[in-house]
Amino acid sequence: MVKYLLGIDEGTTSARAFVIDEDTTVVGFGQAELTQIYPRPGWIEHDPMQILNTQLEVIRAALRDAGITPDQLAGVGLTNQRETGIVWDKETGRPIYNAIVWASRHSVDIVQGWVDAGIGDLIQERTGLIPDAYYTASKIRWILDQVPGAQGRAERGELLAGTVDTWLIWNLTGRKSFKTDYSNASRTMMMNLETLQWDEELLGHYNIPVGMLAEIVPSDSNFGTIEPTFGAPVVIGSDLGDQQAGLFGQAAFTPGQVKMTYGTAGVLNINCGSTPRRIEGLTPSLAWGVQGTTAYEVEGVLFAMGKTMQWLRDDMQLIHAAPDSEWYAGQVPDTQGVYLIPAFTGLAAPTWDPYARAALIGMSNSTNRLHIIRAAVESMVFQTRDVVEAALAGSDLSIPELRVDGGAVKNNLLCQLQADMLGVPVIRPKNAEATIFGAMLLAGLTTGVYSSLEELESKWVVDRVFEPQMSRDEADARYAGWTAARELTKGWTKKVQVA
Repeated sequence: MVKYLLGIDEGTTSARAFVIDEDTTVVGFGQAELTQIYPRPGWIEHDPMQILNTQLEVIRAALRDAGITPDQLAGVGLTNQRETGIVWDKETGRPIYNAIVWASRHSVDIVQGWVDAGIGDLIQERTGLIPDAYYTASKIRWILDQVPGAQGRAERGELLAGTVDTWLIWNLTGRKSFKTDYSNASRTMMMNLETLQWDEELLGHYNIPVGMLAEIVPSDSNFGTIEPTFGAPVVIGSDLGDQQAGLFGQAAFTPGQVKMTYGTAGVLNINCGSTPRRIEGLTPSLAWGVQGTTAYEVEGVLFAMGKTMQWLRDDMQLIHAAPDSEWYAGQVPDTQGVYLIPAFTGLAAPTWDPYARAALIGMSNSTNRLHIIRAAVESMVFQTRDVVEAALAGSDLSIPELRVDGGAVKNNLLCQLQADMLGVPVIRPKNAEATIFGAMLLAGLTTGVYSSLEELESKWVVDRVFEPQMSRDEADARYAGWTAARELTKGWTKKVQVA
């Protein structure tokens, strides 16, 4: 009897679902876009009910596409956009406010208030995270502040709060399972990196009742069954934040292995093994808890990767579709010194400046559409070098190769430029959907479809290796131009007093 696995991939711009057989062949797929809500510049929200309903819709579509019923599934794996915060009514299940998306700047002032109150060092010591509005804690605090009566209701135990994985698990299991995993919890700025539980001292400073928050469990736990929703007692056997799922899907099970995901955001992840590592400008987190062992990671988050392509397509209308960027960028040999700094909602790792804003720098009379498109592609390459440089400068790590995934790695020009800029081989696997496959493979391991990590590693197959071709002098000169341009964007909203 064929064993099937369902993968749930709740992303920032879309909800997706995959069905694979035990040979990892995709037999069913569903996808639908999510509405992006922008109440004001720098703010991004989602409707949590749309997240749920859209995800249910694409799960049904994937099952129909596969020609199977839910009772034919061996297990379910879940991966999700991280850090996004949701607060909802425990009895009605209705959100009390929109989900505040990871990249949103709603709560910058709240985080600054915590730093001004002197707990910035405590936050970093306990959670490993640099105090920033990116993380979930300040988003929950913002909602409790802004919705009348919410704080009192939270203290009376009437409200629940969590990240997107928790919201989906709670609903899929008929409100029976209120859980999150190590990887997601470690990105909230509320979990203690050493104890792997909510840090009650920090929660006291944040004035967030611990009773609002889900139970933290390993990533390969039994997160409940989908029977209340789909009528079949199928176990949700994995829960991983999207970037950690990508690291798992790249078979980076050995300390020192590195992957870079080019999604809506870009994230560099380095497996650090059983001990957390702290590197200035980067953030230590939990990679996963699997088979009784805990793996830590260090990561560099870049807010605008695929998001930059969306900006070119939707707002600037310079391209018709994101894949077009490769052809257009390839029509010119360089940008003629033009740099695009895509700090649309501030700079993330390793700079962490919420007041920076995007800029297009270095234009002349000869600058045209092609140069701007190429500058957008190159911005992904330069940002990746930013976080690699931070990793190398702050540790004894070496990065002999870079495994890449995400939608943008279909762009051969991007991959070649990345190898040139870093001076190391860039390896693209045959399956560039590492995030969702990481979640599904872990669910398969949990439910007995697969027997070991070694078996999972055998399913990672190389598509193409991009070797460096550019001289180091040229690569360094181009990167120096990027860093000079990036510096000009720092603190911009403070300088001109705009949001």
